[in-house]
This record gives sequence, C-alpha cells and structure tokens, in this order.
Amino acid sequence: MKKIITLTIILVISTLSMAQVRVGDIVLPYKVNFEGEELSLNGAGMRSVLGFDTYSGGLYTKKKYNDPGVVLDSDETMSIRLNIVSKKVSNNRMIKVFKKGFDDAMYGNTQSLDVRIEEFLKLFSSPMQINDYFDLVYIKGKGIKTYKNGEELGFIEGRDFKYALFKIWLGNEPACRLIKGGMLGLSK
Repeated sequence: MKKIITLTIILVISTLSMAQVRVGDIVLPYKVNFEGEELSLNGAGMRSVLGFDTYSGGLYTKKKYNDPGVVLDSDETMSIRLNIVSKKVSNNRMIKVFKKGFDDAMYGNTQSLDVRIEEFLKLFSSPMQINDYFDLVYIKGKGIKTYKNGEELGFIEGRDFKYALFKIWLGNEPACRLIKGGMLGLSK
C-alpha cells in the first residue's frame, strides 16, 4: 500500500512539474487556451539589463517552431506572454520599448500602422507591478487581443499588426536576443 501511495505522489508531482516551465523566477504554464485554441510553450527567455532581470517573454504556438520567419508569416493563433519581474519596468518604459520596437521592426516606416500602434500603446496606460503578465494573442485571421493578468484590455485588428508586433522580439533586430533565442527554443 505504501508503494502505491508513493508512486501516486511521484506521478502527481511529475505531472505538475511538467505543466509549468521556470524562466528565472517566473513560472510559465506549459499550455494556455485562447478563443478555444490550446497553445503550447514553444520557448521562453529572460531580458536582463546590466545584470538585472526585467521581464520574461514566452512564445505559445500550436506546433514547435525554431524559424522566426515562419512564426512571423504564420496565420495561426499564437501568443507572446510578457512577465514583469522588475519594479523598474513601468508602463512608460514599456510604452517606450514598444515604440522603439515597432520603429525597428518596420525600419522606421510605421505610417500604415501608426493609428493602430497608438491604440495598442493606450492599453498599457495603467501602472505595472512585479508579477504582472501580458498576453499578446494573435487570433487567426483577425488580429491581436491583449490581456493583462488574464483580463482582456483590447483588440487591434490585422495580420500586418501581428507581424510588426511579433517582429519586436523575433525580427532581425530584436528587443532582446536572449528572449528571441529562448522563444524559438534555441537557447536555455
């Protein structure tokens, strides 16, 4: 009987540990569900500035990818989760990161997205705290739904917007190479 109980406990613990992935001090779920679509963690990484962790980024997809171009061009539901791990990451700093990221992703030619970028940036007007997380979810054929701590903040339409947004982390000049490599499962 003791062997059965011990085996059961081991199975439960191993199942729970496989359902989550640790990135620094952040624990990411292995699976998430948006709009009835189950997504799995493709990979994740941590952004550090001057040796201090600032936020983690995880990519959730239906199947595994290691080619950023395929992720960017894909018209399937997928998500990027950003977890805040430093009090130095404020909403104003995050907005600056997004503005620079869009500018870099679009090589300074953001005119076609400017109105939607401004709408998107307004979603980050509330204060941020350590352990806040944001899900940037591309809904196939529609656009990006943004969530903060599981609560929907807003929707920005367009696959072209998804391309530019995801390119912030997965483009040739990413906001953070460690996060890009982690999201693509290329670095640990």
